[in-house]
Amino acid sequence: MSLREDADKIIAEAIHKVLPDEAVKQALQGKKFDSGKIYVAAAGKAAWQMAKAASGILGNKIDRGVVITKYDHVKGEIDNMVCYEAGHPVPDENSFIGTQAVLDLVKDLKAEDTVLFLLSGGGSALFEKPLISGEKLADITSQLLACGADIVEMNTVRKRLSDVKGGKFAKHCEPAHIYSIVLSDILGDPLDMIASGPACPDTSDCEAAMSIARKYNLKLSREAEECLRTETPKELHNVETQITGSVKNLCLAAAQSCENLGYETVILTDQLVCEAREAGSFLASIAKSHADSTKSIAFIAGGETVVHLTGTGKGGRNQELALSAAPGIADLPETAVFSIGSDGTDGPTDAAGGYCDGSTKEQLAKQGIDIYEVLKQNDAYNALKQCGGLITTGATGTNVNDVAVLLIKRA
Repeated sequence: MSLREDADKIIAEAIHKVLPDEAVKQALQGKKFDSGKIYVAAAGKAAWQMAKAASGILGNKIDRGVVITKYDHVKGEIDNMVCYEAGHPVPDENSFIGTQAVLDLVKDLKAEDTVLFLLSGGGSALFEKPLISGEKLADITSQLLACGADIVEMNTVRKRLSDVKGGKFAKHCEPAHIYSIVLSDILGDPLDMIASGPACPDTSDCEAAMSIARKYNLKLSREAEECLRTETPKELHNVETQITGSVKNLCLAAAQSCENLGYETVILTDQLVCEAREAGSFLASIAKSHADSTKSIAFIAGGETVVHLTGTGKGGRNQELALSAAPGIADLPETAVFSIGSDGTDGPTDAAGGYCDGSTKEQLAKQGIDIYEVLKQNDAYNALKQCGGLITTGATGTNVNDVAVLLIKRA
């Protein structure tokens, strides 16, 4: 197999092992519900697949359900459920329509009823009823994305601008019980930050939100600033939560696949938090240190990098990470760096991530493309497209963050 074929196999096997179907089955195994009705509310990039798995297990025990997921992530109808597709990473009108459908679903429930709440990454944008106008919310979200705020900072702000985040959804469901199954996409699995914690007491406070606004010099309306100064629920008594799936599982799955292909494998971290360009450069430096290796080696880093927008190009953090490694691994024999988002989408593109090897820099140079200029314009997508470096998986049905891999292959 070629180096690229190894990469494609590792990606396919790693993603397969973190699909939510089995996780939902395990969370529901032996679970007994009260004599009341069961309602399903699913939100996030993996919402459709989680709801489909729940439907397969519970069948006609489910009274009704609502699913909200990203565009092109609905793969068919689910019995007794209505599916909505909506905007991500910035919420749109369909996000609000789908969320209102969920709120209508849980209105006037009884104490013996259960809301099966299936939550995955992306829920912050997809599950949203803003307390300010949609335009203002989109603007603040875009400001946070552009300045490189991490996911915890973003959600600390967003949960205060919402009527469903920061434990507020659980209040809407009272007196019914919520059984929440959560697919984690945040490092360390902080429950109140995954999709901004709709059914979890909020551990952050107003001062933290205001500090983030000051840190990034966010432009806020008076209405938005008042929301940031309004406290969120700190106690909830109607919620039971099961966290399943994480970036650690993704890294372990990638490592197992690498080992099956004959690579000695090292998981560097499952807590990667830095600039995408820095991560790519770091992996390239490791490659140079092991360039004289006589055995095949793989290094794995899982987590979530960030991108500071300096241009108007097209790309995502995984594509930028891979392309940033290309200059450092130029001319190194049988060496590649690739990085993917487990949900199959990287930024506002149709690619899951990017792949670069020792020939990438030369291939682009022959076409008059300078990698440093590309990165300055945040245009990794178009550059990788010119050298066959885009990784396209389509929507995977899961979302447990990103994994980057350095492969050094020897016969």
